[in-house]
Amino acid sequence: MQWFTADGYWLSRLIFQRALAAVHLVAFLSAALQFRALIGERGMLPVPELLRRTPWRAAPGLFRLHYSDRFFAVVAWTGCALSLALLAGLDGYVPLWAALVLWAAPWVLYLSIVQVGQVWYGFGWESLLLETGFLAVFLGNGDTAAPVLVLWLLRWLLFRVEFGAGLIKIRGDACWRRLTCLDFHHETQPMPGPLSWFFHHLPKPAHRVETAANHVTQLVVPFLLFTPQPVASVAAGLMAATQLWLVLSGNFAWLNWLTITLALSVIDWSPLAGPPPAQPASPLWYELLVIAVAALVLTLSHRPARNLISRRQVMNRSYDPLHLVNAYGAFGSISRVRLEVVVEGTDEPVIHEGTHWREYGFRGKPGDPRRLPRQFAPYHLRLDWMMWFAALSPAYARSWFGPFVERLLRGDRETLRLLRHNPFPEAPPAHVRARVFHYRYTDRHELRATGCWWHRTFVRDFMRPVARPVPLRPRGPA
Repeated sequence: MQWFTADGYWLSRLIFQRALAAVHLVAFLSAALQFRALIGERGMLPVPELLRRTPWRAAPGLFRLHYSDRFFAVVAWTGCALSLALLAGLDGYVPLWAALVLWAAPWVLYLSIVQVGQVWYGFGWESLLLETGFLAVFLGNGDTAAPVLVLWLLRWLLFRVEFGAGLIKIRGDACWRRLTCLDFHHETQPMPGPLSWFFHHLPKPAHRVETAANHVTQLVVPFLLFTPQPVASVAAGLMAATQLWLVLSGNFAWLNWLTITLALSVIDWSPLAGPPPAQPASPLWYELLVIAVAALVLTLSHRPARNLISRRQVMNRSYDPLHLVNAYGAFGSISRVRLEVVVEGTDEPVIHEGTHWREYGFRGKPGDPRRLPRQFAPYHLRLDWMMWFAALSPAYARSWFGPFVERLLRGDRETLRLLRHNPFPEAPPAHVRARVFHYRYTDRHELRATGCWWHRTFVRDFMRPVARPVPLRPRGPA
């Protein structure tokens, strides 16, 4: 079938696949390095407990067959190895069917991780990576030209990501309509980056331009993805440029980079690539498989499509247990003030008015006012992100904050590895507490005078002091 392939998109496919492999690598690395403290057998939300209380059909995956921390590590590091192989182009050296298997493997592995990740994996970019990874399975390799149906499905996904994000903003918070949200957002976003302070202090007219440009990119430009070239390429390029602006202004894990990856699949690189290499006709089994997958995705798309036009639009929702087609969105509402949970401990056995408390340092979230936020994205610091949600409402932390504190009181090594600074390197503290502070950026005069990027003010207690459990002593002979 001549209509089935797009010969000129061989380089677009290649660039997209290599970029997606890089994102997969970061995702698997994040899982491998953090899982023991978060969801391991002795973690804050252990996977075995989840598996015991939930049915198989609710979250199918490899860990339904067996779970141990060692097996999880094998899955995560195998995902890293496969991602590296795909980044190096291994799929181009194997038959078409083997390339499909190579791309299916990281999708199955990461799906299995997300299914047991609980609140730590409740972010929209997890579903976005799974949906993108599923479509990538059927893109093929050099044994055939890029299939048109999959390329259009990637555009449909990019459209839903951008248009959904634009609609949720317009519907969700009046400041987006008034073009004033960025007066607050750079300061109150989940995890600021090293340039966020400077973005926050841009003149307010610049913030208005930022916001208006965002609306155009998310509410108008997505429709141009379905127009002929080169208009579609220009639209995708505008989206990629907007995402790079977001990369500079904050830490949003791999959300921005994955959106850029999707945009790269739309751009027609043929003027730079020259004539396409000779590619054999697609085998019939492959064409039938792609047609069946396209029909499945389009059938499942009716729910996220209805969500886009609904007045009760929701964001970041999966409609099936395999995360094949999902709803997306970001920042439907903007916080006006920044609250941070500060965790402190003391080694004094009895708490009194003059007790000296020492603060735990987190890698990404604001803590020490003198410390400039670091750049971590596309790497995802899951604990730091959940601490931001906890400051918004204790309900976000109900399931895991108590176990987190218990592990600090025990001096748990895996938990402490998630932190930047442990103020009790010799022995665990006797007590741990948590307090909520209001953080705001200092201005230029305050920064010069104090060396502080943040000014913070105590607001309230988040958790009153909790004591380290007294170990039971063995009883002597009667």
